[in-house]
Amino acid sequence: MTATTETITNTIREEDIIEGVVVAIEKSALYVDLGIFGTGIIYGIEFMNARDVIKRINIGDSIKAKIICRENQDGYVELSLKEARQALIWSDAEVAIKERRVMDLVIKDANKGGLIVDWQGIDGFLPASQLKESNYPRIDDGDKDKILVELKKLIGKRISLSIISALPKEGKLIFSEKDNKETGGKGEKESKQIISGNHLVGDDVDGTVTGVVEFGIFIKLDDGVEGLVHKSEIDWGLVEDTKSYAKVGDKVRAKIIEIKDGKISLSMKALKENPWKEASKKYKKGDEVTGVVIKFNKHGALVSVEEGVAGLVHVSDFGDDTKIRAALSLGKSYKFTITLFDANDERMTLTLNK
Repeated sequence: MTATTETITNTIREEDIIEGVVVAIEKSALYVDLGIFGTGIIYGIEFMNARDVIKRINIGDSIKAKIICRENQDGYVELSLKEARQALIWSDAEVAIKERRVMDLVIKDANKGGLIVDWQGIDGFLPASQLKESNYPRIDDGDKDKILVELKKLIGKRISLSIISALPKEGKLIFSEKDNKETGGKGEKESKQIISGNHLVGDDVDGTVTGVVEFGIFIKLDDGVEGLVHKSEIDWGLVEDTKSYAKVGDKVRAKIIEIKDGKISLSMKALKENPWKEASKKYKKGDEVTGVVIKFNKHGALVSVEEGVAGLVHVSDFGDDTKIRAALSLGKSYKFTITLFDANDERMTLTLNK
């Protein structure tokens, strides 16, 4: 890639959803024109996982996919169709909760606790306690078997429901028939203004953690609006387990970094000193450093030089994944030479000293 393309690529992140036009479909790979971000590719296990969807795709179609690697060794942006679909569904669920969207859904099944509904291919649960009085099973002695008989009478019936809880990591979607009032006739644009109208990008805000999931931390701000701290914005160091940084009920402080389509993106690391700023005064290309191997990925080994400052030892230096893992061990320190250092883009590459 050219330096310009490389800089542009740095503006996209792994786990982002991106849209592009299909330009080629081969036996085991699909290529997508991502405009200024280059060319995307769906191949390997991702191609196999999405083969049923790919059968219905034609050259020239516009598709959305999830970025799983910003740039592989061949210069392509690696994409996932399956993960994109799941991410979009759960994202839509979060929007539906905020908008208090009402949907007419057919009851699919019943159990002793409530009813099962299908929403965009996901089985959602409607607890019996969330049924309106007109549909609630009236059983005087509370016998669960009798309640189940009454609940089964609702199978096949269409009911107006709202999503009240979405937990992507657990695959749980909870519905309610009780809380399904519309948004008071407000248009979509006006509703979005209400969501973000009291906040500005750059504001420091206080809030309470309402959810901790694999991809980030949900925070309800003091005025009731909810925002998300993406995993990449939690800390300057490598964030492996989001649950080690917060738990539901914690009081936290964050900075608003984006307000888009009614959604507020937050950053916790923005309120901490950027370690790359100080590192820029100490390191340069050609310097010898000591680093600890903290993670292996498809590109090689991630090495921490100091808290929040890490560089990549590329797998190509060793030949293949097996050889790099044989040469380097997680948690161990080694001597490296810096081959690239760019504090502005927070990028560093290293080579192992022989």
